[in-house]
Amino acid sequence: MDKNSRIAIIGGGPAGLSAAMYLEMKGYENYVIYEKTDHVGGKCHSPVCNGKRYEMGAIMGVPSYYAVHDIEKFAGVEHDGPKLNRNYKYPDGRPDYRWDTADAMKSPLKFFLKHPKSAIHLKKLAAQIKKFGEILETTYKGYDVTGHIGVAQGKYKGYAVSEAREPVEGENPNLKDLSMPFNKFCEKVGCPLVQEVWIQPFTSFGYGYFDEIPAAYVLKYLDFQTMMNFVNVNLWTWKDGTQSIYERLNAKLKHAALLNSNIEKVVRGEKVTITVNGAEEVFDKIIITAPLQVATEKNPLDNPVAKTLDSWLDVTAEERELFSKIDYERYDTMAVMVEKDKYPDVSYYIVDNMVPERLGHLMVYYRRWEGETDQPIVTYALRHHKTANGGKELGYEETKKTVMEDMRKVGATPDVTKANNGLLYEFQTYYFPHVYSEDYAAGWYDKVEAMQGKNNTYYAGEIMSFGDMDETCEYSHDLVERFFAD
Repeated sequence: MDKNSRIAIIGGGPAGLSAAMYLEMKGYENYVIYEKTDHVGGKCHSPVCNGKRYEMGAIMGVPSYYAVHDIEKFAGVEHDGPKLNRNYKYPDGRPDYRWDTADAMKSPLKFFLKHPKSAIHLKKLAAQIKKFGEILETTYKGYDVTGHIGVAQGKYKGYAVSEAREPVEGENPNLKDLSMPFNKFCEKVGCPLVQEVWIQPFTSFGYGYFDEIPAAYVLKYLDFQTMMNFVNVNLWTWKDGTQSIYERLNAKLKHAALLNSNIEKVVRGEKVTITVNGAEEVFDKIIITAPLQVATEKNPLDNPVAKTLDSWLDVTAEERELFSKIDYERYDTMAVMVEKDKYPDVSYYIVDNMVPERLGHLMVYYRRWEGETDQPIVTYALRHHKTANGGKELGYEETKKTVMEDMRKVGATPDVTKANNGLLYEFQTYYFPHVYSEDYAAGWYDKVEAMQGKNNTYYAGEIMSFGDMDETCEYSHDLVERFFAD
């Protein structure tokens, strides 16, 4: 491709900014990034309270976040944030020791005498985790490469999860199993207990439930090395918040994102004509990292959290057919000020609330700054499941009341003497776009990948790999390597 090609990048989140970075690395400097909001970072959103940033979106990374590390090196960013830790509670506030691995490893006999049932369970769980890792590396070789190319056909093609990102390609018919829901996949391989561990950074962080989400998504995000980093609390954070990674990246790029860009119309042909803020701009190529949803009965044009493609793009029949299969999670975070004497010592996970039967309940309450009692605690709740509640999403206000009541039950009592009864900030996004098992198995991803480059259009962003910041950036790397290489 001509390196003077003029390229429009739609979206100033991790996917769009990293696409620009990787393009620059390949010598493409004639690009424009359009961001509809007044800030970059997308779901890496880190507001400020009392001089310190807290997280409403992405919280952490791990050493196997190689694309994020690319950005750190490019932008001069260090993972210099507070050390995280976690404990567990039951929904009624009682301590939950079922995954207290730190104490169990420190003094196994003492832990067994104090919590015999938990100790026996942990031993069984540890055995299944070890077996699961071995199965993934052998029977499911290729499960963790970037993106979903070929998986439904029993193939893999992409980049290895390593700092060098070696290109890998091969056939493995077993990979077809990854289209089944993760709970059935775990049962098939004889490791059902591992769900108890994988669920903690998956469902609690808004990625849906294991009886409805294809295993491929779970394992692209939580490949074995990433999961073990989470288990061992080997986590990265950033003092100025995850958003600062992308603010620094944006400042380092040759062309910073154009904020408050209202894209009104895109017409594609020999060129791509974009009407933005009332003016027309002409490009050779367009990379769309914004949500790919189109208007359907389920996702109408008045979707409160994201514009559909129909409202600005000349959607083709092929795009409409495929993108109408996309669903997303109704996932909300709230920053809540709590009473000073009720401020939690660490972040707490309520695993028993991470099931469809407890839809709408508090799953995690996150404490970022140790000992800072005048900082918000962030809550996490899901409001939608394919079948729970008759398949209908719970109301936002209804769920907010449930979460605030759950906070009281677990002892992190909201400070009602503060403004808005302690509720500092609310964050809703178009979260974790995905397709379900039937469409995944039918080759949805291969059909979309076959459209790459048609109408001078390329697709990146969350849906093309997974909705965490590293996978979205990794996919941008993959896209540039495949279509914009020398």
